[in-house]
Amino acid sequence: MNKTSWLVSVLTLTIGIGIGSWLTEYHQNTSEHKDSRANAKTNGETKRLLFYRNPMNPSVTSPVPAKDPMGMDYVPVYADDSNGATEPSGTVKIDPVTEQNIGVRTAIARQETLSHIVRAVGRVAYDEERLIRLHPKTEGWIETLRIDKTGEWVKKDDDLLSIYSPQLVASQQEYILALNNLKALENSPIEDIRRGAEELLRSSRERLKLLDVPTHQLHDLTRTQQIKKSLHIHSPAAGIVMNIGVREGQYVTPATELYMIADLSTVWVYADIYEYELPWVKGGDPVEMQLAGIPGRTFKGRLAYVYPYAEAKTRSIKVRLAFDNSELLLKPDMYAQVAIMARRQLKAVTLPSEAIVRSGTRDQVFVKRAPGKFEPRLVTLGLASNGRVAVLEGVEAGEEVVTSAQFLIDSESKLREATVKMIAPGHAADEPVDSDSVPEHQHSKGPLEPIDTGEHAVQQGDHRHD
Repeated sequence: MNKTSWLVSVLTLTIGIGIGSWLTEYHQNTSEHKDSRANAKTNGETKRLLFYRNPMNPSVTSPVPAKDPMGMDYVPVYADDSNGATEPSGTVKIDPVTEQNIGVRTAIARQETLSHIVRAVGRVAYDEERLIRLHPKTEGWIETLRIDKTGEWVKKDDDLLSIYSPQLVASQQEYILALNNLKALENSPIEDIRRGAEELLRSSRERLKLLDVPTHQLHDLTRTQQIKKSLHIHSPAAGIVMNIGVREGQYVTPATELYMIADLSTVWVYADIYEYELPWVKGGDPVEMQLAGIPGRTFKGRLAYVYPYAEAKTRSIKVRLAFDNSELLLKPDMYAQVAIMARRQLKAVTLPSEAIVRSGTRDQVFVKRAPGKFEPRLVTLGLASNGRVAVLEGVEAGEEVVTSAQFLIDSESKLREATVKMIAPGHAADEPVDSDSVPEHQHSKGPLEPIDTGEHAVQQGDHRHD
């Protein structure tokens, strides 16, 4: 009797333990099913489970519930029906509270005409077309130097110096002989003789002119027929004497520079612009200039020439500007601030420059498709000016783009795109993933680390209720 009672007790205890274990497992599965259903319903929309993701390392996924080494539950990832195959990969959805917290701001792409002002530092220089370097036409000695100081202003035909030249004396003698010969033969009945005398006089006079004999001295020589020991050299144009290359008594040759005279009524200004500004400028653009030495004054000029090469060291392009200087306020080698008012304008779709996410190899913006939904889109950029950039391809006028916090959105977008790529081949982003169809490398911890199998993940899930 005692043995029978003992067997009954053992059997009853075994049955009770089995029933208790079954009830515990049933309660666990029911709770997990309820939690899964609760999480799968949001705003009345049913979402399908894709996989579970490690909360600390999004690259680690599992097809079944699991825990990470720190004991944290994997986060379920559901398919978003609104982010289906019709939307580009990487589209991000953000709830309004989060959007406000991270400071998302947007701007409208608009069709407008871009203009630009190129600012640079300029250097005043001589107008090369108005720069005169005076040399004698013959050898000789300087007798009198009438303009002997640099910086003096001379007018056209002003007497600069006197030079004694044996060649000039001989040419005067030839001219006087030609005059007397014509006077003696002008009444000759033979026409060829008269014509020969006239040609000799003409050639003698022309030789004196080519030797820069002044007109008034040539007139005096014709009238008095007295040879002048020294002849005057006059200024061929008005300007400032910038250099004097001789002194009295000095022997000179045609290679000797007597004076350098600069007409400063107009000046050139050289400036360097950067390569990205080159598409904006062209010849004839108006230019404004200001100088520290002439405060409160703005000079207006024009862009005369864009040089067809770049500077090797600075990678900039030199431009030449022309300014009127009738008041002689602008002096060579002065520095100035110049502003080129580019007349070239571009009509295009423009965005704020801060809306562009530049990765070095591509340019991207985030277009707001709906409240809280942002689509990444590659764009082709054109010219930029005044904080706005022209978009040649990728965005249409009227579309709304993100201008603030786009880098946070970009990080989430890349994470979404990487997550989609980790889904098993043959499954769309909005389809649930079967654990048997997911290769082991899809829920591995890294390319070189051991992977967790589905069996191990189940053991981790069971361990939660230990």
